[in-house]
Amino acid sequence: MNITIRLISKSFSRQLHTTGSKSLNACIVGSGPAGFYSAQQLLKLIPDVTIDIFEKLPVPFGLVRFGVAPDHPDVKNVINTFTKTASSPQVNFIGNVTLGQDITMSDLKAAYHIIVLTYGADHDREFGIPGESLKNVLSARRFVGWYNGLPDDSELDVNLDTETAVILGQGNVAVDIARILLSPVDILKSTDITSRALDTLSRSKVKTVFLVGRRGPLQVAFTIKEFREMLNLPGVSTLFQSGQLSGVPEAIENLPRPRKRLTQLIFDASLKTPPASVTKKFCPLFFRSPSNFEGTQSVEKVNFVVNKLEGDKAVPSSEVESIECGLALRSIGYKSVSVDPDVPFDDKTSTVKNCENVYAAGWLATGPSGVILSTMSNAFQTAQSIATDLKDMKIDIKSSKPGFPIIKEIISKNNTPVVDWDGWEKIDSAEKERGKALGKCREKILCVKEMLEIGGKIL
Repeated sequence: MNITIRLISKSFSRQLHTTGSKSLNACIVGSGPAGFYSAQQLLKLIPDVTIDIFEKLPVPFGLVRFGVAPDHPDVKNVINTFTKTASSPQVNFIGNVTLGQDITMSDLKAAYHIIVLTYGADHDREFGIPGESLKNVLSARRFVGWYNGLPDDSELDVNLDTETAVILGQGNVAVDIARILLSPVDILKSTDITSRALDTLSRSKVKTVFLVGRRGPLQVAFTIKEFREMLNLPGVSTLFQSGQLSGVPEAIENLPRPRKRLTQLIFDASLKTPPASVTKKFCPLFFRSPSNFEGTQSVEKVNFVVNKLEGDKAVPSSEVESIECGLALRSIGYKSVSVDPDVPFDDKTSTVKNCENVYAAGWLATGPSGVILSTMSNAFQTAQSIATDLKDMKIDIKSSKPGFPIIKEIISKNNTPVVDWDGWEKIDSAEKERGKALGKCREKILCVKEMLEIGGKIL
């Protein structure tokens, strides 16, 4: 890799010398993991690059701040790496600027040699079945945003006055939600979970959480770390319906090692007898697809079709069953959308493909799946593609692209307040101070207006 970096650096330096340019102006739209990892790698691969990172919220870090569970502070340590990148004199953070509203792709193309889109996937996939609009049928994405302090979701109407919750989906997000619903509140008190969410959870009556998937135990999408956490959660027993793991022991030996370890853990957990003193239950349930939600105003029941597996495909049978509940959470994935008519967006795949000096990284490039490590890998690949295209002279650096001054003029005309890195640090300090007073690491500010009052400015 070092040899590649040196070759690309020399090639780029020759191009700059030939054209008389002093720098390459690049922008990144989105300040989550894909955005920061793209910036980090571009700094390594290309000398003298100037990178402006635009973020629609006043605060950075995307899903690391608003998606990672509050009881996973070790995962959030990646923020330290992102902060180091943002501290480079070649990187500028501009928060509270939305592509498609405050600025357009046309504006960016006039200002930058390279545009990297990393704004992720912040819309929901839906079942499209009757009753999905009932109260307390909630999006997992919005529920996560609620307890993590995402401004748009901070006032989500969450009613936990029920003993049974049903989560539809068996990925890591679904397991995160199950763990948050069943965790003793004392475990969450010192985290950065919002006080509003903590208060609601402290009054929760939820005692049983079903984690329902349309396929079987060999196809679950959650990882071993998340499942092991559920097994070790104090005061919670993990229960499986009889017969749901038939055939699993025979299949384990032929599985790839990661899947083998996870499936073995699931099977071993199914053999354990829970202590009689345990009052909370975590119930993974397989081979079920929801057909509709029932209730007068709020959800009271989820009806299911029982599936059978043909290969890896879930095929509905004639058998049906129901689970009575007062809370249902849909956790079947996110999707990206086009935020500007000039974004080269593929409606079929809900992704953006690299073309004409416009690149994509993270979920916007790959689709909404994978962990931070896979996002890092994709962002590094995108940065490498940019560097290679630059070396091969596929990127026009001869045209005048003045960078941020063009965007600054547009933003200034509209009196749009922005948050730079110094402004973010003021917000960061305010949150930590508020958290300290409450005996926690931080208390997130939930209101964009308040964020801007603390860290915003008019250019």
